[in-house]
Amino acid sequence: MALIRSLLFSAIFYPATVVWVIAGVIATLFGSRPTLAVVLSWVDLHHWLTTRLLGIRPDVEGAIPSGPHLIAVKHQSMYETIEMVRITKLPVIVLKKELADIPLFGFLTRSYGVIPVERSAGAKALRELVAEGRAAIATGRPVIIFPEGTRVRVGETPTLKSGFTALYRALGLPVVPVAMDSGRLWGRGLVHRRGVVTFKVGETIPSGLKRDEVEARVHAAINALELAPERRA
Repeated sequence: MALIRSLLFSAIFYPATVVWVIAGVIATLFGSRPTLAVVLSWVDLHHWLTTRLLGIRPDVEGAIPSGPHLIAVKHQSMYETIEMVRITKLPVIVLKKELADIPLFGFLTRSYGVIPVERSAGAKALRELVAEGRAAIATGRPVIIFPEGTRVRVGETPTLKSGFTALYRALGLPVVPVAMDSGRLWGRGLVHRRGVVTFKVGETIPSGLKRDEVEARVHAAINALELAPERRA
């Protein structure tokens, strides 16, 4: 049944995404509000399909503070990249530049509000990341970053990418770390299993800390569920 549900999800969600992207591009002609409304409706579609069709239910422990924050999220699947937009109410998102360069989809993401970043940690890429980040916080929206840089498997706790600290220093924002365990249900394969994905909001980390301290605190917080395997029983 999990395979059938997963196939149905793919058959509905991805063609629908094409329609939503076209609608979103058209919405950009009428300003930011219609664009954000289209994006949010697409996010709601994803939430409805994952909840009702796949049987995946999000459980948020704690609360995301309102106002501008740098929200650092554990990254195990595509699921949280979309679900966190719903949970945090339309944040600016740090994402890999390849996605922001996809025709139409990339145009819509840039109109919505993203910070595209090169996978490399070169000086030019970091400068662009910082410049885009400063422009983003001028909107008053929170900024989501996946500080591990890419999806990781359940149990993996890699060091944070240098782009996280560069953005933290440049923006001067407190960090809200979020641990989550979507990889148990939504791996790299086609099949997605039923269950609960826990989003654990950690204690807000103040701005202005030294690199070693902020990285250690964020690393520990976003891996809180990895370090407590009994929670996944």
